[in-house]
Amino acid sequence: MFTGIVEELGEIVAVEQLPNAARLTVRGPLVTSDARHGDSISVNGVCLTVVTSGEGQFTTDVVNETLQRSSLDKIHEGDRVNLERAMAAGQRLGGHIVQGHVDGVGVFLSRDEVGLTRFGIPARLSRYLVEKGSITVDGVSLTVVEAGEDFFSVALIPTTLELTTLGRREPGDLVNLEVDVLAKYVERLATPHLAALKEESR
Repeated sequence: MFTGIVEELGEIVAVEQLPNAARLTVRGPLVTSDARHGDSISVNGVCLTVVTSGEGQFTTDVVNETLQRSSLDKIHEGDRVNLERAMAAGQRLGGHIVQGHVDGVGVFLSRDEVGLTRFGIPARLSRYLVEKGSITVDGVSLTVVEAGEDFFSVALIPTTLELTTLGRREPGDLVNLEVDVLAKYVERLATPHLAALKEESR
């Protein structure tokens, strides 16, 4: 589990194509300072498992399922990425509960002079957004300002723009989205009860 508070802006050192997967080599001196084989590190919001680590970088394998559901299928050598180690028990939850399980890919639309930023979101995910609720964009925990049917906006402070990839995004760029997992559980639990009530009212 993660918090959506990016620890480090890393860099993709190499991308190797494997059968039904890709192996990424990522530079990140901070997140690898205590990394071991099997540890989890969020890369642009995707929870990945450390295969090897050393000399300030780590390797990780990304299976086709993850490549198809995230923007990592378009990652290239030299790209900057947001990195966060898995949360330790007893650690402060600075952002919100983030699983690192990408729900879909969104599109960077625009950003104005005060940092108000708009992203396109697949319609199937927009129902999970509420104003002042949480969403994760490329691994960054953000607060929703406006929730539309196919877009949402967030206010990005200068620190976030400087220390994450979001300050480097241009219109048309793809971003990984993870909606609040609590909203998905509420929907799953409530659906059969709502269906029963609807049936009773007929």
